[in-house]
Amino acid sequence: MSSKTALIVVDIQNDYFPGGLWTLSKVEAAATKAAQVIAVFRERGDLVVHIRHEFTSADAPFFRPDSEGAQLHPSVINQPNEPVVLKHYINSFRETELKAVLDRHAIEAVVVVGNMSHMCVDGITRAAVDYGYATTVLHDACATLDLEFNGVKVPAEQVHAAFMAALSFGYAPVISTAEYLQAL
Repeated sequence: MSSKTALIVVDIQNDYFPGGLWTLSKVEAAATKAAQVIAVFRERGDLVVHIRHEFTSADAPFFRPDSEGAQLHPSVINQPNEPVVLKHYINSFRETELKAVLDRHAIEAVVVVGNMSHMCVDGITRAAVDYGYATTVLHDACATLDLEFNGVKVPAEQVHAAFMAALSFGYAPVISTAEYLQAL
């Protein structure tokens, strides 16, 4: 490894794309940004860790066990030397080998990209900071979907903005892919 920074690619999986069971807003544009960052990390020889969410029940609304929808999307598929951490919870550290993988590589900082902004991206960012990793989120390499609460419909763009604002307020720098790549 050439640095102590790892890229964590969170849940960029088939079910989130058009034709999948849980399509996100602007997921293809976010995945394209994530792929750009993956390419740079690979070129530099830095660690890229893929997170793959799979629910434990076949009755799950998406990411059903052993389904095509639960597989990593081809646009960001891992290379043989890149670990894929299987998780069953929102927090990618919970009951997984993620922390052990990062520690084994002496990682001190992580960059987070992926899905969904309001769930697993939020969860891993907060947990990574709590574990002491310097954490950065690339907002345009993350996607989410419209939500509804108490009769109020919240468009995906506003869901995403609210969660990125919360993370940037107290957890981590939240910047664009271009800003991150320019700073390298």
